[in-house]
Amino acid sequence: GYHADRWKKLLIPHSSPTKAYFDTSDQDPFCMYNYLLDITTWNKSIRRGFIKVKIIDDAGNTVESQMNSEASTFQQYKRVKILTGFHRDIEKMAKISLTFSTKTFIGPKKKLRILQMKLKSLNNPKR
Repeated sequence: GYHADRWKKLLIPHSSPTKAYFDTSDQDPFCMYNYLLDITTWNKSIRRGFIKVKIIDDAGNTVESQMNSEASTFQQYKRVKILTGFHRDIEKMAKISLTFSTKTFIGPKKKLRILQMKLKSLNNPKR
């Protein structure tokens, strides 16, 4: 690994292509597979919370994103883009599952109604 304040000096001079991961995991091989979740919600009232993404392939292999550290604000018909990271990559997705949480234990549970959703791989943008 490289110290964040010195990565350019160490990586850019190399003539061969170099991959740099700025969001790493604590599990080997330490790289994260990043996706951009782009959703439009349908709820009339504003919702504030966290989304966890689960991806499942045809063979039943599952990867789950880490929950974001900052809550997102969801308003009716407004697009929200959320960066999500996974420890493994799944090439051919069969199912995508979202879990919405407000992280509160007091009060009623809130639902987030999704009008439109798009999940795009940032590591493999052609997918």
